[in-house]
Amino acid sequence: MGRPVAFFEIISADAERARGFYTELFGWSAPAEQEGGYALVDTNAGEGAIGGGIGAAEGPGEAGVKIYVQVDDLEKTLAEAVRLGGATLVEPSPLPGDYGRFAVFADPDGNPVGLWG
Repeated sequence: MGRPVAFFEIISADAERARGFYTELFGWSAPAEQEGGYALVDTNAGEGAIGGGIGAAEGPGEAGVKIYVQVDDLEKTLAEAVRLGGATLVEPSPLPGDYGRFAVFADPDGNPVGLWG
């Protein structure tokens, strides 16, 4: 059984500028509500559409777009990514509230991919 893309994230050196750009371009809602100006994105595409987040880069090279794939077992999936040639970037960690946990790996080309479980 396949695993759905469940979340996306846009990280920018200027999160406020990125938030303005994407909300105006696509008609998204993204009020800055989280710590550090991180904004949860509602794409306003209706029920079943995936949401995302727009936030500030915390270090050099962090800016970019990342998808998060929903999985049943973060540790198992992360280990499988490493076995297939990927590398762990962020160990399984809790998300705020009741949003579960996440982890991030780099694929063999160095692209960061998030896991959400």
